Amino acid sequence: MNRIWYLIPACLAAAGLLLFGVAVCSGGGLSPRSYVAGHYQRAAARDIGGEALAYTSDRPPSKVAQEISWAWSPAGRYADGSGVYLRYSTDSVVLRPDGTGTLILVEPVRTAYPRYAGTLGDSGWSNRSGS
Repeated sequence: MNRIWYLIPACLAAAGLLLFGVAVCSGGGLSPRSYVAGHYQRAAARDIGGEALAYTSDRPPSKVAQEISWAWSPAGRYADGSGVYLRYSTDSVVLRPDGTGTLILVEPVRTAYPRYAGTLGDSGWSNRSGS
């Protein structure tokens, strides 16, 4: 009877690890940054400074924003003619029209906010970390 008290937590821990493994392997990644890196084409030549990593997609910004938001719900979102701006707890994902596709820029909120403050205005974004 005493063995069952050891078996139950061991089974629950194994089930939790299995679910975690399935989530990671299914492409969700561990963050919006890893999701973008795993789903879009890296374009290192288009990085901005050392902070904003560039990726590309052949789909329009609205579609890419929908895909990323479905995988990782943003804490803030702003869209206008210049693109779609997704804010997460520590990172931002900026989606800009690029011909027939999208330029995707992933960078920390602390550097993204000053870069896009003129566009974002009072949209609820800030340069502070946190959701």
